[in-house]
Amino acid sequence: MVDKNPQDSSPPQWPEAAQTLMALMQARGEVARLSEREQLLSSLLVSVNAVLWAFNWETREVLYVSPAYERIFGRPTDPLLADYNQWRDSVYPDDLEEAERSLASVLDKGSVEDREYRIVTADGQVRWLSDKCFINRQGEPGQPLIIVGIAEDITEKKHLETELQRLATTDELTESSNRRHFFECANHEFERARTQGTPLSFLMLDIDDFKTVNDTYGHQEGDNVLQRIAECGRAALRRGDVFGRIGGEEFAAVFPGCEPGVAMQVAERLQREIQQLSFSHDSRTFTITISQGLTSLLPEDDSVDSLFSRADAAMYEAKRQGKNRIIPG
Repeated sequence: MVDKNPQDSSPPQWPEAAQTLMALMQARGEVARLSEREQLLSSLLVSVNAVLWAFNWETREVLYVSPAYERIFGRPTDPLLADYNQWRDSVYPDDLEEAERSLASVLDKGSVEDREYRIVTADGQVRWLSDKCFINRQGEPGQPLIIVGIAEDITEKKHLETELQRLATTDELTESSNRRHFFECANHEFERARTQGTPLSFLMLDIDDFKTVNDTYGHQEGDNVLQRIAECGRAALRRGDVFGRIGGEEFAAVFPGCEPGVAMQVAERLQREIQQLSFSHDSRTFTITISQGLTSLLPEDDSVDSLFSRADAAMYEAKRQGKNRIIPG
């Protein structure tokens, strides 16, 4: 009987086994670290309150969209990844052409950082987005043309800007244009009339005996009168006319493209509507009247100030002639 070679039944050499074990442990450790990094990246993407996205320009495919898409758009991601038109359908209709144009401009510019447009969420809310994007390659041949970007919800910022703009341009009491904004608009219409050779009319309006209203019925009732006058002004004027409160009980209007005869008709309509207003205070009823001065653009006028001065002088002439009338100037 021949003895077996002892080496034939010996276990693997421990140094080799240890190396294999160490390699397996290192591999598992690397897998664990990769998993941890993936979990960390996933957590970061979930926490970012902006939509990260990647888009294949040539195939019109959305390659990636971050979790914030569902929060901001109120829509699931899978339909978007399957069909790019899901994004187009969510853009506010009036903004779609500009949104697509600005996206295409990244091909020439390499990046676009001033894209702003509105979307309509699944539940009908209108939200503003600021969407920055850029090309992720520098034109290497044979590589797909991928556009990546980040879309941030700026709805609250837009609402704040709108409110600040309203406060800066609107008379708080009457919600008409304030003096500064009125004359900015009037100057714009003056320059346009001069450039295009079109007519322009300017109206000044003052409430008759307004001090008596305040003294007799109180300032709160006086404020009510101012508000009702402003409402009449907005209702009587034409679309495109400029109307504002320029001080105290004085209002003014600019009629772009309006011949003197038509401007007089608008002023008369405003006069009638205000005459029909009725106010009551402590069981007492009263009415009000206004005096108006109306003028139109002349060849020698070099600024809005000329129109304003003539209309103002005509308005005070209406006061001197007995009030409650319109005097052309």
